[in-house]
Amino acid sequence: MGTPWHWIEFNLFVIAALALDLGLFHRRAHAIRLREAALWSSVWIALSILFGLGIYYRNGSQPALEFFTGYLIEKALSVDNLFIFLVIFRAFSVDERVQHRVLAWGVLGALVMRGAMIAVGAALISRFTWILYLFGVFLLYAGGRMLFAKGSGMRPEQSRLFRWASRWFPITHQYREHRFFVLQEGRRYVTPLFLVLLVVEITDVTFALDSIPAVFGVTRDAFIVYTSNVFAILGLRALYFLLAGVLRYFRFLKAGLSAVLLFIGAKMLAEPWLHLPAHVALAVVGGILAVAMLASWVAGPAKLETGSPDSFLPKGED
Repeated sequence: MGTPWHWIEFNLFVIAALALDLGLFHRRAHAIRLREAALWSSVWIALSILFGLGIYYRNGSQPALEFFTGYLIEKALSVDNLFIFLVIFRAFSVDERVQHRVLAWGVLGALVMRGAMIAVGAALISRFTWILYLFGVFLLYAGGRMLFAKGSGMRPEQSRLFRWASRWFPITHQYREHRFFVLQEGRRYVTPLFLVLLVVEITDVTFALDSIPAVFGVTRDAFIVYTSNVFAILGLRALYFLLAGVLRYFRFLKAGLSAVLLFIGAKMLAEPWLHLPAHVALAVVGGILAVAMLASWVAGPAKLETGSPDSFLPKGED
């Protein structure tokens, strides 16, 4: 669906939006409060809806339904990311005033990496159509793994990435406000905040391995896969600050997300014999998530895991 001009125009819009966000609206490091988070969440959701309506006006209902289905899947899976981001920030004792900066730069990295992953996926599908069946099998595996996993079990400070970075980069012993790098005695050091950013980036890549094949299960159009991913990611920071205090009320969301992955995986495998229209796929995904949210509301809040309570910072003073 997307012509080269569509790709150029959309990416220019993304660059302009991020430049305004980082350079104007969030230039000064500060804690994001509920009202501000709600405002920006509304802005990004409204822009996503307008973009979907634009697709409907220019290309018809089928591509528009595929966009909204892909966006809903990505948005729902991104909420699961928020649990992990909360664990990371708590385990690493990241100041509320700089969390937005970490997420903002994390978004920039995620856009580049996801764009590359989508390009590779689209190229493989166009050349080897049987790749879709591998995607379907993988989604069934991912859905089952998510369904039966017991807690996050995550200890960010024990990850291989963190240990590797700690070994090879000169690191300051303390945070330096919002800085990722500092110059000290003529030598450049990375701050602990940079290591937190690395953990956030690798976490997003891990989640993308589930979410991108799921959207390819809805549409083969790389432009729709990419734009639905981007809009979900762009609204992720505001959504984090909006929902961070109430994430424990989403106790059955993971079960709902696993059901979505299982449904999309089964849909991909059954495609040669059973083709589900886009509006049916959208209704099923929306219905699964609605049931999960309703069950969470009825059951009440669950205990939220917060990762390791120990400090991950190097010992000693600068």
